[in-house]
Amino acid sequence: MTAVASSALRTDCQDCPIRHRAVCARCEPAELRTLEAMKSYRRVDAGETILYADDDMPIVASIVTGVVSLSRTLEDGRRQMVGLLLPSDFIGRPGRAEAPFDVVAATDTLLCQFQRPAFEDLLERTPSIAHRLLDMTLDELDAAREWMVLLGRKTAREKISSLLAIIARRQERLAGSTDQGRIVFDLQLTRETMADYLGLTIETVSRQMTALRKDGVIELEGTRTIKVPDYARLLDEAGYDNDGAPLS
Repeated sequence: MTAVASSALRTDCQDCPIRHRAVCARCEPAELRTLEAMKSYRRVDAGETILYADDDMPIVASIVTGVVSLSRTLEDGRRQMVGLLLPSDFIGRPGRAEAPFDVVAATDTLLCQFQRPAFEDLLERTPSIAHRLLDMTLDELDAAREWMVLLGRKTAREKISSLLAIIARRQERLAGSTDQGRIVFDLQLTRETMADYLGLTIETVSRQMTALRKDGVIELEGTRTIKVPDYARLLDEAGYDNDGAPLS
């Protein structure tokens, strides 16, 4: 895990790629300047642990780039993944001294992080950040409930389609796109990570990805780029209504 000076990346929050969806989305200029003085960047390699469950949680952070997994290790050594965090999602819980889950970089990740005590103090003085964090927490609760449905009731094809739809829409929103049709995005997750998250085998993930490609639901370009010719059709495959999918 490598700490990086803010000046080595960017110092102006206004230019941040997650600015309009992160915890700082509603900040006024003076509040952004306060965050500027508090933040630091940290690069985390894929597979590296950011926080361990039940250990002290010294930092909170926004994900600038990359994907982070949340998981718990059971008493018999098995690991259960309970969620994925994408760019603009928030790591940590102000007011909680211990991490509830193992937080691991599923891909190479860049964090914009804050020391937890200082951030907690800022929340007391900055209602816009507190309100935005509450909204994000409620969105995360909705996503967790949807994840329960995804694991418990959906077919393998629907699970894969749901995950692709969520990632596609999130990347489009970060880019500021309002296109509801064709979407092109990079899938940073490995087949193994997708399998762990969805409760499938790697072979099943590969078969379903191939089937979606053969049926024209997605197009694959290279090892990472996925093209969705018709987003509404992908939602149909995921088992969502075209206008009602809870894709945050």
